[in-house]
Amino acid sequence: MNVETKHTRTMGDIFVQHSQKLELLKTVLRNVAELDALEGLNMIDTVQRLGIDYNFQREIDEILHKQMSIVSARDDLHEVALRFRLLRQHGYFVPEDVFNNFKDSKGTFKQVLGEDIKGLMSLYEASQLGTEGEDILVEAEKFSGHLLKTSLSHLDHHRVRIVANTLRNPHHKSLAPFMARNFFVTSQATNSWLNLLKEVAKTDFNMVRSLHQNEIVQMSKWWKELGLAKELKFARDQPLKWYIWSMACLTDPKLSEERVELTKPISFVYLIDDIFDVYGTLDDLILFTEAVNRWEITAIDHLPDYMKICFKALYDMTNEFSSKVYLKHGWNPLQSLKISWASLCNAFLVEAKWFASGQLPKSEEYLKNGIVSSGVNVVLVHMFFLLGQNITRKSVELLNETPAIISSSAAILRLWDDLGSAKDENQDGNDGSYVRCYLEEHEGCSIEEAREKTINMISDEWKKLNRELLSPNPFPASFTLASLNLARMIPLILPEVDLNFKDGGRSLDWLSK
Repeated sequence: MNVETKHTRTMGDIFVQHSQKLELLKTVLRNVAELDALEGLNMIDTVQRLGIDYNFQREIDEILHKQMSIVSARDDLHEVALRFRLLRQHGYFVPEDVFNNFKDSKGTFKQVLGEDIKGLMSLYEASQLGTEGEDILVEAEKFSGHLLKTSLSHLDHHRVRIVANTLRNPHHKSLAPFMARNFFVTSQATNSWLNLLKEVAKTDFNMVRSLHQNEIVQMSKWWKELGLAKELKFARDQPLKWYIWSMACLTDPKLSEERVELTKPISFVYLIDDIFDVYGTLDDLILFTEAVNRWEITAIDHLPDYMKICFKALYDMTNEFSSKVYLKHGWNPLQSLKISWASLCNAFLVEAKWFASGQLPKSEEYLKNGIVSSGVNVVLVHMFFLLGQNITRKSVELLNETPAIISSSAAILRLWDDLGSAKDENQDGNDGSYVRCYLEEHEGCSIEEAREKTINMISDEWKKLNRELLSPNPFPASFTLASLNLARMIPLILPEVDLNFKDGGRSLDWLSK
């Protein structure tokens, strides 16, 4: 038996054993939830925090459907808050007044809850699912956040780490694959199933990591063969960074081909951004934008050579992408993709004209344009067609109008990026900033006040995004999750912004290990 055959058999054995353990855990989850509703919720929460919930979707859906009937049947803060969060995450509307049981006669949360650290953490986590106008959840976040921060001064080291991580990285706004390592360290076995889940998760991590590394090889090969890094030396050459966006958005291992394909338009968003921000003259940028709007290969005759190269590559990639979607899902997305690229270049051009004139726009006007120039719309439109679910004339028309599930994710990216450095990597180009526009518009406003305004706007956009998660939702669950994951990824990949704490060990380096 040669080494390759032995390795193949070993991997095959691991896969079989892993599948058997998963089937056992599915049975355990169903039985646990049947015997003890709270323990079932705890197990679902653990599965999600370990990032392996895609293996248990049917079981989770069945359990949470049953949980709807006992939304307000308990007075334990941890249980009520955990049930509230899990149900809302899965699209069920649970009224915020379930937390009124924990208020006193004056209508404020009971101070005695300060002794219940576990309950406060669950309340803080639940408050992250708030939508616009839900004042009880706003109050819950302030109340639990304040008491949890206060508790850090007298808790033991282990509990301080858990509480600080909850405040820094609430589950709903974090990506499980990047947080799971910390959960491994801080979680302690108090039941019979936790160690088995951890064991399965470790095997799952290794299998998925191997898959991701193979995808990176495919993506790097495509980028190298495309040759744009050599032709356009001024542009960023970061295929790994571009791939990470796809990896974060599309977490299901079965979506391997989709991750590779999505990284291609993402790379062009960065590339075209560099043309507008770093290299192109205003006159040339106008010609390039006109060419993208016309979407005709003959429209590039008057472009500089580097723009001809970029447009030809974009044109070919988009047509190839459209053909693959049509063959797999029976819908040609070319018209929608052309609209998204034209909108992106139009927005880039607006910014280029602003900065060429030396005149800053009003902050509201800047953000409206910045939502488009973020590139999120381009990415999510491509993603929608790659996933291939619920593609109808109605859903495509809605998609082309930049619905809230796209615009809110885009606003979060734009505002978060503007809170960080205006300089990106080693570039010399100019980028706008909402903070800068706001300061210019509001004389006497301090930078701290402008940043606080921006942070509050990010919070408001999350509330809008949360509303889109609730049923009825015109888009399939896979697309909704991917859009949410994009928003979750933003703090990890953009310049660090300290909203509550310093970075807590969030790392992308595990991919290369």
